[in-house]
Amino acid sequence: MDPSKITIPPMMDLTDSNITSNVNIINSQSPNKRLQYLITTLVTHLHDFARETRLTSEEWMAAIQFLTAVGQKCDDIRQEFILLSDTLGLSVLVDGMNHPKPPGATEGTVLGPFHTHDAQHFEIGEDICSPGKGEPMLVLCTVKDTAGKPLEGVTVDVWETDDTGHYDTQYPGRTTPDCRGVLESNDEGFWFKCVKPVPYPIPSDGPVGKMLSALHRHCYRPAHLHFKFKKAGYDELVTALYPRGDPYETSDAVFGVKSSLIVDIETLSDSTMAEKYSMKVGDHLLKWDFVLTTDMESEELKNRLAKQALETLGSTAKLENGVPVASE
Repeated sequence: MDPSKITIPPMMDLTDSNITSNVNIINSQSPNKRLQYLITTLVTHLHDFARETRLTSEEWMAAIQFLTAVGQKCDDIRQEFILLSDTLGLSVLVDGMNHPKPPGATEGTVLGPFHTHDAQHFEIGEDICSPGKGEPMLVLCTVKDTAGKPLEGVTVDVWETDDTGHYDTQYPGRTTPDCRGVLESNDEGFWFKCVKPVPYPIPSDGPVGKMLSALHRHCYRPAHLHFKFKKAGYDELVTALYPRGDPYETSDAVFGVKSSLIVDIETLSDSTMAEKYSMKVGDHLLKWDFVLTTDMESEELKNRLAKQALETLGSTAKLENGVPVASE
């Protein structure tokens, strides 16, 4: 970079009290106003955190080593940084702000670190789990818009653990996906076979697990079944359904449970219905109605909530495309 072609604000006599303003000045040269806003806000909060806590050199080095270890634990299958974000409640916060839902629409929740892009495509009614993976369950769902119109052609990505509480990616030597699949809705919705979900521990053998232990927190998630919905013109929905009464329902390690997503699992008692879906009397049954929002509905709500948040904070930032940017 040619110094003669840029203007560098002078920095001198740096002190504990003026370092923040100096850093923000030097970072204010970017033409990307969103980047400028993000970095300025990040630096301000980080510096304020250090001042408020009187952060010691040893503590900051420990934090650097912790984040380094989180990165080193990541690979093509395991994403320790997503796990860290989940356990700090940041994932569900970011999802809620970016995908707000009007009353009546299905709420979103955390994606989690176990979603993959290699799930096989299944026809409606097929079993996404290999034999012997748990107690059989039939899932019957509808998919509609906020006006109650059935939505055809929605891509539905589903994934869960087996009855031991493990995702397929947690098994050494995994060659094919299991307990996960992709379906497409028709005018009646979609239905498939799987296994009754069970509670399970998130990976605790890494730095995030050590953090939870130091905080005297458990590492368990309540039983749940993940869903991801995609259709052109509609806001992507990442959500999950949680069977009622799980022992970890009110203490989910990743803060994913919402009261609107708690469901009742029934028992198939009608032999005619069991025969229709090639199930057995006594198998588990889950019925749910999903409601998607349009891109326009979501964007309008997102913009309105962002404006309210800035007004509450007394921020001078302006909104562009639903997010704050640095004011001129």
